[in-house]
Amino acid sequence: MSARIIDSRTAKQLPWKNGQGVTLELAIAPPGAELHDFDWRISSAKVENAGAFSLFPGIDRSLGLLSGEGLRLELPEQVSLRLDRHNPIQSFPGELAIQAELLGGAVCDFNLMTRRGRWQQRLEYRRMRGEQLIDGAEAVFIYCQQGELLGCTLPGGMQLQLSAGQGLLLEDESGPYRLSSTGNVDAFLAWLNRAS
Repeated sequence: MSARIIDSRTAKQLPWKNGQGVTLELAIAPPGAELHDFDWRISSAKVENAGAFSLFPGIDRSLGLLSGEGLRLELPEQVSLRLDRHNPIQSFPGELAIQAELLGGAVCDFNLMTRRGRWQQRLEYRRMRGEQLIDGAEAVFIYCQQGELLGCTLPGGMQLQLSAGQGLLLEDESGPYRLSSTGNVDAFLAWLNRAS
């Protein structure tokens, strides 16, 4: 059983794989893994200029929009995806050659990556108020984008609090988890399970 609060303001800063920016590494498995050998990785990055995404062969990626107007992602074969307030999450294979264009100024994104064949992922954006129950998984990451989660109650009764910019990593917990707030909270919820 493991519950750990991770603050983006003190997260480890690493250069992008293509060297064109900096990412905040929020969580990675196994501990101490690097870009070439991780099973899953959760990070956040500020995108200030148009350009090519780093290539991650064999990796499934999901991007969430934390701030800014958004991105237009140009995929091969003239396929285009929009990451914006109406479409706050987009998913794609990491080996695709993708060009990103800003829709209006810099953006900050939430990045979930899993090694295909080893782990499976699900990423959701939720606007919450009051109480909600969320399912458990082998690993769950709750990221408070805006507002304040006044309570995240775990099955054993432990209660944790999250403010904007903080995430909670839960591993080897059975779930479900009870989230509570008095005001509106914007959050990204990530579920990670080993591939069957």
